[in-house]
Amino acid sequence: MPLTPDMPPDLFVASTTILAVFLGLLVRVDLREKRLPDRYTLPLIVMGLVLNAYVQAAVPTGEIWGAIVGYLAFWALGGLFFKLRGQEGLGLGDAKLVAAAGAWLGLEALPMVVLISALGALGFALIKQNKRTEQLAFGPWLAAAFLILWIARVEAI
Repeated sequence: MPLTPDMPPDLFVASTTILAVFLGLLVRVDLREKRLPDRYTLPLIVMGLVLNAYVQAAVPTGEIWGAIVGYLAFWALGGLFFKLRGQEGLGLGDAKLVAAAGAWLGLEALPMVVLISALGALGFALIKQNKRTEQLAFGPWLAAAFLILWIARVEAI
């Protein structure tokens, strides 16, 4: 569990507010431009690691691995898709956003982040009846899953 019951409520509110603002900015940019800029994703990675180090009063090993594995998994999937299809399917911004989720939530939460975001995006695409050639921004779905799991995980403590 990345956070302990000792997390002060004020720190939870402040960190959740900052997370929601950054994720909201990322969603806005991704919907408009189909990209997730480093100026928002990279600070999220750092903030997650610093917050977990502070709360745990130790090196946040699970969160460091979460950031590394999250990035590498999406980097590899994006590269494989590009190799097979000749077009970008997952960008490095998506990989960095998953790394941020890993930095905040830890390695064990990443499968749930991916599952929730993939189901949300798939459901939206089916309802909207997107054509296979039409791009769908995946960042908003990652951001929603990330925020939901952050709030649910801390509330469960």
